[in-house]
Amino acid sequence: MFRLRGLHFSTVARLLRLAPAEPTNVPLHVLLCVADHYEPKWAAAPPHVQQERVDRWVREYPSMAAGLEDSRGRPPQHTYFYPAEEYEPEYLDQLAGLCRQPEGRQGLGDIEIHLHHDRDTSAGFREKIETFKQRLFFAHGLLSQDAEGRIGYGFIHGNWALDNSRPDGRWCGVNDEITILRETGCYADFTMPSAPDPAQTRTVNSIYYAVDDPQKPNSHDRGTVAAVGSAPPKKSLLMIQGPLALDWQRRKWGLLPGLENGDLTARRPPSWSRFDLWRRAGVSVVGQPNWVFIKLHTHGAQEANSAMLLGEPMRAFHQALADHARQNPWFRYYYVTAREMACLAHQAEQGLAAPAFDMLAAPAQ
Repeated sequence: MFRLRGLHFSTVARLLRLAPAEPTNVPLHVLLCVADHYEPKWAAAPPHVQQERVDRWVREYPSMAAGLEDSRGRPPQHTYFYPAEEYEPEYLDQLAGLCRQPEGRQGLGDIEIHLHHDRDTSAGFREKIETFKQRLFFAHGLLSQDAEGRIGYGFIHGNWALDNSRPDGRWCGVNDEITILRETGCYADFTMPSAPDPAQTRTVNSIYYAVDDPQKPNSHDRGTVAAVGSAPPKKSLLMIQGPLALDWQRRKWGLLPGLENGDLTARRPPSWSRFDLWRRAGVSVVGQPNWVFIKLHTHGAQEANSAMLLGEPMRAFHQALADHARQNPWFRYYYVTAREMACLAHQAEQGLAAPAFDMLAAPAQ
């Protein structure tokens, strides 16, 4: 079967179809979320290096975000998907302090669940999630509760291998992960896109619902798209994907396009040309095309990426958004956490004319 950097032919064909230029006759609501696979212990770092990685974010992120605000006056938000297997109470307390709202200032993000595992079992996966969820909520005051008191969380799978989706079967081992996530309170998964990794789904640039086949891997490869006025399938899990596009400005051998997957790295900082591809990827709820969901991802604890995310490249991008909004009153952009993005996806399904931020609550599980 034809593949381009791990993509099926049908997927490549879809990536060739981008949304048109920005509309100017109706408001465009851009919802921007940075989902960080935040791993202080990356590359088996010694404890003093781990601590400095966390200290740097606590020290420098407020300075990077100072004076920046979106169309509703909110500073940039950063969602730390913290690995369960890297649990260190002091690191989480430091990040929680950064995310919470100190007196006189707004909070700067949120913390959700990340997990790396390999050759696991269903029982083992469930125990890891339940243990970490309880720790985050009861020991650190993190995560959220719905109206019925259930603890909810957003999830990103380590090594992209959600629901045992890698062809080689590594970095998971559990075919019923979708079911376990749903039953343990996961309100949405934010793992995709993973291209060029082989775990990439054939579904791209979508907000959709996956229903598990517990006997088979990769149940999220396809699903039911989220749409205005449509109810999700029973026993399904919300999947919020980031943008995936072909970048013809970055060609390999002068012929093949590069791949834009929304990854923020030192080598690929945010830019206005990248933002245009993210927007035109058209991740939205069907029937609500002027609400554009842009979920980016990064590995922010890595030193080179930290320098970019906490420095001038990221601040310049935020400033470019503000400048564009001032020059184009129909363009409205909002910094949101992963939890808020899931809530807003449900608002879009209800057909609201504009995001209702004063109505945000814990998303349904």
